[in-house]
Amino acid sequence: MPLKIAPATRVIGVVMGACFLAGLLWLIAAFQFFYDPPQTTPHRTDAIVVLGGMSKERLPVAQNLQQELDIPVLVVSTTGLAGNVEGDALCQEEAGEGDPDLVCFRPSPLNTRGEAEALRALIAEHDWKSVTVVTSEYHVMRAGTLIGQCTSVEVQMVGSQPDLSAGAWMDRFVIETGGLIDTWVRPECSSQ
Repeated sequence: MPLKIAPATRVIGVVMGACFLAGLLWLIAAFQFFYDPPQTTPHRTDAIVVLGGMSKERLPVAQNLQQELDIPVLVVSTTGLAGNVEGDALCQEEAGEGDPDLVCFRPSPLNTRGEAEALRALIAEHDWKSVTVVTSEYHVMRAGTLIGQCTSVEVQMVGSQPDLSAGAWMDRFVIETGGLIDTWVRPECSSQ
């Protein structure tokens, strides 16, 4: 009888070891893709875009870069959602001004895919050759992939640094992993 239990125990040990290794490899990849994504040193582009959500964190980064690099146009995604209060307020304040240095848009649908589609149209409308896109660090890979699927202009991604707990980072790792796989399986703007 002990001979029959030993192979089963060995199989369970191998399976558990493989699962642990797969989880560790995923965690390393998630850290690289979402916590410390590859980014270039920002340089001047035709416009700087702030993606919707987390505007309290993202908008100041975009405004500072716009000033530092003398980027002529600030583009803000508006959503009407709680996480985008600062971006929405900026667009509402400037709505009557007709400021050519501020472009506000509301994506449809209200997600990164909608933003990528809307940016494709804005880039064509304004004949921009390059854009800087500001989003949270964990979102750089997925947003950059989607936007890159929708345009052939130079897109440089800049990540703002969110203040998240370890648990919140794990949550973002899982969500962004699923989202990134989705962008590979279902590319946006595939007609381009």
